[in-house]
Amino acid sequence: MARKPAPKKVKADEPRAAALPVDAPIPLARVIGQAHALRVLTSALASDRLHHAWVFHGPMGVGKMTTALAFTALLIDPSSAPGLDGSIAPDPESPVQRLLAAGTHPDLHVVRKELARFSADADVQKRKQRVIPVDVIREFLIEPAAKTAMAAPGARATKVFIVDEAELMADAAQNALLKTLEEPPPGTLVILVTSRPDRLLPTIRSRSQMVGFSPLSEAEMRAWIRGRGLEAEGERARWLLEFACGSPGVYEAADVSALHDWALRLEPLLAAGDAGRYSPELGPAMHDLVEGWAEAYVKERPQASKEAANHAGAAWLFRLLAERERRGMRAGRGGGRAERNARAIDAIRRAETELEANVNALFVMDHLAAELAACEAS
Repeated sequence: MARKPAPKKVKADEPRAAALPVDAPIPLARVIGQAHALRVLTSALASDRLHHAWVFHGPMGVGKMTTALAFTALLIDPSSAPGLDGSIAPDPESPVQRLLAAGTHPDLHVVRKELARFSADADVQKRKQRVIPVDVIREFLIEPAAKTAMAAPGARATKVFIVDEAELMADAAQNALLKTLEEPPPGTLVILVTSRPDRLLPTIRSRSQMVGFSPLSEAEMRAWIRGRGLEAEGERARWLLEFACGSPGVYEAADVSALHDWALRLEPLLAAGDAGRYSPELGPAMHDLVEGWAEAYVKERPQASKEAANHAGAAWLFRLLAERERRGMRAGRGGGRAERNARAIDAIRRAETELEANVNALFVMDHLAAELAACEAS
């Protein structure tokens, strides 16, 4: 049998994982909402009986990654101790906190699909970044976990690995991770962050402490918006808050990406479909919005895959369309409109499936435009 050729290595001066930015942690006490999750984590800290594997699950953008980073900042800092109020917190001026704030702590590893671009294997670099392949898990989690940590003694954890969008791990990647979860090196802790825990293998879930996160209340959302200085005005403010559905991450992304402008541009064409009239301009308009979003995304993030960006942009479009239909259902206009809204949501889901199957994007959008118009006649 012919031997498998050795993977092509990148040059020593090519960028590695450090090129991917990591947000500076906020204090755990400043996480907005998520009272249940915070109770679970603070109880674990107080008991000094930390599980080595965690799954933070809940809707996109509600604070799972923010909390994972805040939790990590406590775990890997020997200065973390109870304060006068009994809550555990690190010294904000400690060397560990300074490294975390700069995004340069050697024992915090954030694993994302984009790390494929920084692999030592040139073939892995060419991947389309729509999944987290086994090669990325081995190179950026399993192998570093086996190495000696550089942390100062006395910390609750010596190394922490956070896998973002963990549902994107291929089955082979999840199976490879199992051994680390079953027999973790001393002091190693793994946090899987996911909006789709059902896509994790049952064996992964059974070996992990599950921590659920939920959408924020309207009052919590408004407090977060004020704190971030993201207040909008008039109809745009109402639209953004409703579209976010309790997710600060969705609100900020919709604000930055001007999704309200998408809604305004598409509304006359979608309204024609509501009345059963097919608009030939709708498919190309949706396609152009997604293409423009993807081009802007990769321009700001040279490490990103254009194909993955196209799919991410389409996901925002489909979310916008589905939320419009759900808003119609909540309005309860009667006369069979709820049934029409439900059929439209089914059509949007079919379009998502077609795009995942690599059907031509413009064809998918044209087909969706026709299906939305046909919903009225069904």
